[in-house]
Amino acid sequence: MNLIKKIAVGLVAGIVVLGILIQFVPYGRDHTNPSVIAEPNWNSPETKALFERACADCHSNETVWPWYSNIAPVSWLVQHDVEEGRQKLNISEWGQGENEADEAAETVQKGEMPMPIFLITHPEARLSDVERQTLVDGLAATFGGGN
Repeated sequence: MNLIKKIAVGLVAGIVVLGILIQFVPYGRDHTNPSVIAEPNWNSPETKALFERACADCHSNETVWPWYSNIAPVSWLVQHDVEEGRQKLNISEWGQGENEADEAAETVQKGEMPMPIFLITHPEARLSDVERQTLVDGLAATFGGGN
């Protein structure tokens, strides 16, 4: 075998071994959903439904953990995004502390949420222009803030 092939085989073997070893890192495996304590008083069932479809996986205690959330390093990203989302706004712990609910309508209006990377694996969270505006209006009515 020539030197280039040996190096290529060594690199591939190293990547495979590293891929196996990172599966033992415990971060990204905590897929617990704490109890729902309280919810906001939604302005309409439609706002609640749109929020659940496009936002609740990261902004509630009712996260649906997909199969790939068990495979590092993707599991690390998913865990981080859910932790950060719940920290900024968690509708399942409404009234339990500070949150950024007053910025929710503006964030959706600007297209910053749902995050583009989330939409790749959750096409059902993709909102039409009408749905986006309905959600923005509903979030502004429910939480305040907005356009």
